[in-house]
Amino acid sequence: MPGSEFAHLHVASGFSLLYGASQPHALVARAGELGMSMLALTDRDSLAGTVRFAQACAGAGVRPLLGANLAVAVDGPPSGQRRGTPPGDAAGRCRATFLVRDTSGWSALCRMVSAAHAADRDEPFLSRQMLAAHAGRGGLLVLLGPDSDVGGAIIDRDAETALRRLHAWQDSVGRDAVRVEVVCHLSPAPGPGSLVLAGRMLAFSTQQRAVPVLTNAVRYAERSAARVGDVLAACRRRLPVSRARHANAEAYLKSPAEMTRMAEQITAAAGLAPAAAGHLLACTLAAARACTLDPVTDLGIGERRVHFPEPHLLGVLSTDPAVDGGVDGVLRVRCEAGLNARTLGTDRAALRRLQDELAVIAQLGYAPYFLTIAEIVGMIRAMGVRVAARGSAAGSLVAYALGISGVDPLRHDLLMERFLSVRRRSLPDVDLDVESTRRLEVYRAILGRYGPERVAAVAAPATYRVRSAIRDAGAALGVDPGEIDALATAFPHIRARDARRAMAELPQLAARGIRPGRLRLLWDLVEALDGLPRQQGMHPCGIIVSDATLLDRSPVQSVPTGAGGGLMMSQFDKDDVEALGLLKLDVLGVRMQSAIAHAVAEIDRVEGHSVAIDDPAQVPLDDPAAFELIRSAETVGCFQIESPGQRDLLSRLQSGHFGDLIIGISLFRPGPVAADMITPFLAVRHGHRQVGYPHADLAPVLAETCGVVVFHEQVIRIIAIMTGCELGDADEVRRALADTSEAERMGAWFTGAAAARGYDPTVVEHVWRTLAGFGSFGFAKAHAAAFALPTLQSAWLKAHHPAAFYAAVLTHDPGMYPKRLLLADVRRRGVTILPLDVNHSAGPYRVEPLPRGWAAIMFAIDTTTRVAFPAVMCDRNHFCPSFNGVGGRVWLSHREGC
Repeated sequence: MPGSEFAHLHVASGFSLLYGASQPHALVARAGELGMSMLALTDRDSLAGTVRFAQACAGAGVRPLLGANLAVAVDGPPSGQRRGTPPGDAAGRCRATFLVRDTSGWSALCRMVSAAHAADRDEPFLSRQMLAAHAGRGGLLVLLGPDSDVGGAIIDRDAETALRRLHAWQDSVGRDAVRVEVVCHLSPAPGPGSLVLAGRMLAFSTQQRAVPVLTNAVRYAERSAARVGDVLAACRRRLPVSRARHANAEAYLKSPAEMTRMAEQITAAAGLAPAAAGHLLACTLAAARACTLDPVTDLGIGERRVHFPEPHLLGVLSTDPAVDGGVDGVLRVRCEAGLNARTLGTDRAALRRLQDELAVIAQLGYAPYFLTIAEIVGMIRAMGVRVAARGSAAGSLVAYALGISGVDPLRHDLLMERFLSVRRRSLPDVDLDVESTRRLEVYRAILGRYGPERVAAVAAPATYRVRSAIRDAGAALGVDPGEIDALATAFPHIRARDARRAMAELPQLAARGIRPGRLRLLWDLVEALDGLPRQQGMHPCGIIVSDATLLDRSPVQSVPTGAGGGLMMSQFDKDDVEALGLLKLDVLGVRMQSAIAHAVAEIDRVEGHSVAIDDPAQVPLDDPAAFELIRSAETVGCFQIESPGQRDLLSRLQSGHFGDLIIGISLFRPGPVAADMITPFLAVRHGHRQVGYPHADLAPVLAETCGVVVFHEQVIRIIAIMTGCELGDADEVRRALADTSEAERMGAWFTGAAAARGYDPTVVEHVWRTLAGFGSFGFAKAHAAAFALPTLQSAWLKAHHPAAFYAAVLTHDPGMYPKRLLLADVRRRGVTILPLDVNHSAGPYRVEPLPRGWAAIMFAIDTTTRVAFPAVMCDRNHFCPSFNGVGGRVWLSHREGC
């Protein structure tokens, strides 16, 4: 009998939350070690692990089979009373495993998983109607094992019910799609996993001429991980391991030889001829081979294919005069109009740069991406919400022309290649900062604009780290709750696998009696839990905006009430989303943006005129008063420049223009500070040391930073100058600097290319050493420029409208200081603070005009936590001459439990 080939069709990873005990890559690695050419991943209620599973398979030469194990409503009335009834049957549910055969099957399974979570967020299950609607279209194989309704009837020795249920499945999904799953974990008879039940199910399939398959219902890669599975099961049932019913250690990824022996035992138990074992194994392999879905060609995993919203949703209409050029033509027309609006329409340098950028965008097929982002930014602005792009997008003239970014890349010498080039394999990243108080409003607007079939939040699974691992492993082992809490809180926020190393290195742990030798089993389990998903969570700012096929590509589920502004959440995380070619947009709620909006509104309310804070004509980038405040380091409350260290740098830097702000923000980062880059920079800047360049060719690149390498863009230009490569290639080299495994290869290439251009070996070695060291702490100039804009705006507000600025900062708390220190700064700056007044105070801090043109800050009612502002507002028509009259007419805040 052949024993050299076998395919596991029912495999759970750690993405089967609190059930599977191994990461997808560990399962794949083990399958490779065992010589298997195919492996399935069928997590419970989830497809979250499939992308990384497929990627791991590609690296190991194993063909991935994708699927899921779902709870399904039982056909007909469940008994729920008999001893063999599978878990969940009393609630009218059973479990079945679905394997994807082709793209239609993937689409069906995505929608089935979504439907299961829509039916019950805590205990997802699939109704028979949804099963028939999706699985009935074909493209799937269905495995009915011991936890299925068919298996439950066989456990109860109810052949009539088992047959009726089998026929119901065949009617729903097609006779050719159904397989009877035979599983043996050598569990006690006659329950699930027992040899007796496995024999009965094989015999049943033979009698009914149903196709059988053999699986091991895998939960972990190796037998040794069984105890981790026991801990997870105990956590799921909220019982200690000693009281939780748990399986034996047989649910591991067994070798082909082991599965062949198991087939022989099951065949004997079924009373069948020995040849039936070969038939069972052959049917299993045939089922695996029937799953022909290719994750690359069919799902686009790893391809450079992106699913953008349809052109008509981007305003690209057939009547558009530019539509003859497609989306590229529309993008060109809109960019040219944007340059005209920014008075750059006749600037030759701007037009050349625009041509170059548009050519790259057209080559990559990314015109819809820029049109989508511009559409969303325009929509947010139309809502009256502040929005600003952050990150390397500020280096794009196209982004500036479309109004996505407010930073002129030509004026500040920024590079498009840091953001996007034909060499870059991934979609460019545009992050949008919006007012934190209106972030969910923005989410709802995006959802309303594109629809739930195109928009979803990005997932961010919460994984086991040391504290959560200690709590769950400790509870499972029955450790005293007080001791668990003391142990967990004693550790810093580190990886669980580093627990023992921390005990050896951190004296505070030893001082508390926490040593590796004590509770050895606990520490073994803590380290084994490291990185396993603990619960599904939502990314704090990531949103998918796709075409109408999103729900055919990704399952979605609901998020905690109020967390997503009405969005459903994809089961895929940010890396999976990118690999699948789904457009991810980060919309971050930034308190400083709320503070700026609050301050501008207060100026308008009190002074009667509006401030266009984003208009350089009203808020110049070289405003003297703002820079005087910055040079004096009076920047408490200002964006990015309020920390003691940053203020110290500002006082020494003596910034005089916007470019200095960009440099200051870039220099005050952990890497430059640790490498002592600030001292030589300041020494040259103030004339205490002569500037030096490694080579005269690099002087134009390093002049603005006094010979010190500060920006990513400088690294890119240096590499391009010394090697003669294109800027896009140079950026790829820069990216490789962060990868220590690539450093030696890149260094050899750089040395050879620079030498070929005639550079002295000593110069080459010196420059490369500088660049290689820079890889660990560099900062993008475009990113710093994007940050510098709200930095200057906040400084302008503080210099020109201090009362409005402080009212905004006190209300929205965007910085690092507590209110008592902010109030001290308010008084020190000479701004009057008016006490709380129930007749005039509002929910937030507000500006009150004083005689002779002065302004004061009125204390906010919201700071008095025992009084609810809405109650006070409801009673404003009754003037209160004293505080004593308030108590009987307003209700106390629920926040204090009153």
